[in-house]
Amino acid sequence: MFPPPPPLRIAILEADVPIGHTRAKYGSYGGVFASLLHRAADAEGIARERLEIEGWDVVGGGEEGERGGEGGGGGEGEGEGERGEEGEDMEDMGGEWGWSRRKGFPRLGDVDAVLVTGSRMWAGFNAYDNDAWIVRLVEFVKTVLAQDRVKIIGVCYGHQIVGRALGAKVARSESGSWEVSVCEVLQTGRGRELFGGKDVLSIYQMHRDIVYQYPPGVEALGSTGSCQVQGMYIPRRAMTVQGHPEFTAEIVVELLERRREQGVFGEEMYGEAMARVGRPHDGVLVARAFLRFLLEDGS
Repeated sequence: MFPPPPPLRIAILEADVPIGHTRAKYGSYGGVFASLLHRAADAEGIARERLEIEGWDVVGGGEEGERGGEGGGGGEGEGEGERGEEGEDMEDMGGEWGWSRRKGFPRLGDVDAVLVTGSRMWAGFNAYDNDAWIVRLVEFVKTVLAQDRVKIIGVCYGHQIVGRALGAKVARSESGSWEVSVCEVLQTGRGRELFGGKDVLSIYQMHRDIVYQYPPGVEALGSTGSCQVQGMYIPRRAMTVQGHPEFTAEIVVELLERRREQGVFGEEMYGEAMARVGRPHDGVLVARAFLRFLLEDGS
């Protein structure tokens, strides 16, 4: 008998909370990503039980004593950082998934990977703002990038946070235009290699902020006409996408309707986005690439 493969311990750094039906179903974005990663594991022939996924509230958490290591760094050494007693800092997010999460940041010695989620897009939640929780998140990501065991994945806002941590400019796009609903992303050679040989990926988008350039040592994965940096890759260290592989049509419809109600999207943009919302998309394909990235080199 061969011993079972080691678990893959993934910390979901949650930079926002979903709304309405999405929250009722999943509890938080950690639950949304757990659902996606489980479907990807099924497609890759990986037992779901191998994925040990835990959510972390990095917006409301992160005070001293709740972070992993000095300055949110999440040190590898024994005794670095405080997490409290087991369950002491857990928050029950409810939902059909029964999702719970901790506050703050994990210790890097306790995880194999971190995934930074998307977030809302207004003051205090832009990746280029300097609110205390955003600065803590950027510093934590820098610490992850400075070591070579724990890998990092960034999605949308998380992609932008990784870009900022690597020194890239992150800001509103020059046109100020949104990319929403299912959009086509032209792949580079490396993107085709990672994402199943596809020349074009179809993926949900919900953003108008962008990373403006590829930092030194980062490989390009894809681009669109309004966003040249659609994905970043550092072998065995980091992988990011500007799109939302975790989104479903149900989630996107709820967001589109909410933003139309708020006046963020006009009727024309709303109508165009709704016309594309049911198109096939490659979310699970992207998540399969995430898992292969996390498991490469026998990790």
